[in-house]
Amino acid sequence: MLLAWSATAAMEVAARRRDGTETMANTKSAKKAVRRTERRTEINKARRSRMRTFVRMVEEAIAAGDQKAARAALQKAEPQVMRAAQRNVIHKNAASRKISRLSARVRAMGA
Repeated sequence: MLLAWSATAAMEVAARRRDGTETMANTKSAKKAVRRTERRTEINKARRSRMRTFVRMVEEAIAAGDQKAARAALQKAEPQVMRAAQRNVIHKNAASRKISRLSARVRAMGA
């Protein structure tokens, strides 16, 4: 969801620190950076959520003991995980590790 900004809202942009406190953005570029960060955060949250949903589908199929469904779910999950890595939502090594471990668990079901 992209946020719409009015003139008054743009004047009252606050940057949030990690400890939860807020500071006012002082310059025009700082205010723009805060707006851009908030938009990207919303997009990245959606991407991360979508990736987790697909991973959860694989894990549920593994838990149910259905190897055919697990393989199908893994084939759908792999592009989502790698796309999240490509968009810097997660680190590429974390994505590879996640896919590798899920693949190993699905393979182990057949053995």
